[in-house]
Amino acid sequence: MAQQSFEVPLYEGSPPGSEHWTHDESWGDIFWSSVPVLRNVSKPTLTVHLPEPAKASGAGVILAPGGGWHFLAFQQEGTDVANWLNERGIAAFVLKYRLIHTGDDYNSEMHHNKVDPQQRAARMQELKPLILSDGQQALRLVRQHATQWGIDPLRVGMMGYSAGGNVALNVALQHDETSRPAFVAGIYTAGPDDVPIPSDAPPLLLLCTADDAMASGNSIRLYQQWREAGVAVELHIYEKGGHGFCLRRNNLPVDDWIERFHDWLLAGGFVTATAEGRE
Repeated sequence: MAQQSFEVPLYEGSPPGSEHWTHDESWGDIFWSSVPVLRNVSKPTLTVHLPEPAKASGAGVILAPGGGWHFLAFQQEGTDVANWLNERGIAAFVLKYRLIHTGDDYNSEMHHNKVDPQQRAARMQELKPLILSDGQQALRLVRQHATQWGIDPLRVGMMGYSAGGNVALNVALQHDETSRPAFVAGIYTAGPDDVPIPSDAPPLLLLCTADDAMASGNSIRLYQQWREAGVAVELHIYEKGGHGFCLRRNNLPVDDWIERFHDWLLAGGFVTATAEGRE
């Protein structure tokens, strides 16, 4: 069986908390990219990307794309990264989590910063428990299918970007035994500042650039909090690269950031060199 991908619903039946949402999911343009983004998600799913069995390491990463909770950079921070991981024997699961409802003028509003900050904050607060539930359920779903998908349930973690990193970090901070990620990576993101670090918080990798003031300041804060809690944490801050770089090539040192993520997985024992076909 070659590398394969397919989509599965996150919940059986209607997602709890949004049973009566009627808006339709759609793809649309975004001002900062030529690649369309996904918006108005009301029915969360996981898109499963499994590596070729001969390459499979048994590790899995749930990917939470960013987009300010208004859209998802699903291709850039989901599918593209999933393909990269599959080539290295790591299963990937792109999380399509619920979003704030946006109208057809969302692109112009966001480009010109016309979104009312108080209204935005209120909508995000309403959505927060639903997105946390989506992240937790993603872990449970992968583990439920671990045997079928060739996954070691003890080596399933999460990686999120920007707002998606907030999703992953919230799950790392608020989970039960079934939804605890084995590891978490927050890429150019900010975590919650009102949730204590639990004693069973997973190992954390933080990665951003110094010219991204939001992510760099918050990553330093999170690094210090994880250290004070006595939980393993690693922080990488590159000088340049801005926000949202993901796999885009900019002829900068940050271009190879995902290799550092892979190194971190190797060092933590979540994947092995032999499984990657290395000596």
